[in-house]
Amino acid sequence: MNDLQTILHRIDNFVWGPPLLILLVGTGIFFTFRLGMLQFRHLPTALKLVFCRDKSKSRAEGDVSSFAALCTALSATIGTGNIVGVATAIKLGGPGALFWMWLAALFGMATKYAECLLAVKYRKVDEKGQMVGGPMYYLQYGVGSKLLATLFAIFALGVACFGIGTFPQVNAIIDASQISFGVSREISAVVLTLLVAFVTLGGIQSISKVAGKVVPTMAVFYVLACISVIALNAEHLLSAISLVLSSAFSTTAASGGFAGATIMIAIQSGIARGVFSNESGLGSAPMAAAAAKTDSCVRQGLISMTGTFFDTIIICTMTGLALILTGAWQSDYSGAAMTTYAFAQGLSSDTLGPMLVSIGLMFFAFTTILGWNYYGERCVVYLFGTKAVKAYKVVFLALVASGAFLHLDMIWIIADIVNGLMAIPNLIGLLALRKVVISETQQYFQALNDSKSALSLQRS
Repeated sequence: MNDLQTILHRIDNFVWGPPLLILLVGTGIFFTFRLGMLQFRHLPTALKLVFCRDKSKSRAEGDVSSFAALCTALSATIGTGNIVGVATAIKLGGPGALFWMWLAALFGMATKYAECLLAVKYRKVDEKGQMVGGPMYYLQYGVGSKLLATLFAIFALGVACFGIGTFPQVNAIIDASQISFGVSREISAVVLTLLVAFVTLGGIQSISKVAGKVVPTMAVFYVLACISVIALNAEHLLSAISLVLSSAFSTTAASGGFAGATIMIAIQSGIARGVFSNESGLGSAPMAAAAAKTDSCVRQGLISMTGTFFDTIIICTMTGLALILTGAWQSDYSGAAMTTYAFAQGLSSDTLGPMLVSIGLMFFAFTTILGWNYYGERCVVYLFGTKAVKAYKVVFLALVASGAFLHLDMIWIIADIVNGLMAIPNLIGLLALRKVVISETQQYFQALNDSKSALSLQRS
């Protein structure tokens, strides 16, 4: 058993090693330059689209609004990675890891744009009249590879059932409720399973409604909590940012509970945890984007790319600065315990700080379960048809219920491997369909410029 676990660890390290990280970031760099720095030039436009009502929505195809589709995708990405993942990255790579998380996210926005654009362009309608889309569909109907499409669906279904979608999130909720509020694992497991059932049995409409309310509320709540920590330690903010930038390009010496890190460790831990958190290039967000009511694949791509901005540039940055400002990164703690310690130190409260982290962790983990339930359902529809959805939901709920009592490290290693494997067929599809992405983007902005010019002439 130990030999098998060692082998799986090696496979996991290989899958999430330099080749995949280079491919992920390299794809983002490619689209960044081929699309003319789109994520930088058009970020204000994208943010405006997120918060402005789409007047064409009534005549557009889709199941939910573009904002609801974005919130569904964010429900799956804003999770334990924003609290635990950032702490893990900085514990391994030092403050410099935060810089590499930023870099991965900035290039990842271009990747997220491309994959969500393709999701809308190649989406289909299933037997129940609902929109289905994602890497499975643009791999089959765009690239023309049923094999790659099937592999992606299998890998993503594995992640939904045995990885990000269930066990890590369930355990995070159960542990937080037990430690902070004294609720037994049995009661927490029952309540959590019932809540997940109540929301997910209603499908994308129900999930998006809950995500549309919970995700923005909890994101604002958590960011404000982080800002409170930063504000109370504001005199050290400039030195903390300076430390992030200098540590990104130099070896960080060991100090306190920090073991020290080379530049390469900072790069690898920052990029890996950043990608793990915002999922740019993994192919998950396109499945939610495909359900959006929109008549423009480019418009939805712009809206979807803001998910990476919100997840990493804003929320992960807040966590990272809290860890650095309070010196928690040099403590003996790791993971959620490190973030909890940072809040306790930053707010000078051993009660309020940990409680804020626990509440954030519980809600983020809960919405991640909801988002990945939907992703798994889309994969089941692709692989087995709509008739298999009910059976999938029963299995998913059983996994959520049992997750509170399972501590199988091997399952989580396998889940991490499968999570990385999702990215490979997706990235192949993105690069194969690069001309489609570029063409659709050019046509959209050309039409936009022409309409602005025509409007300007009318006014003059």
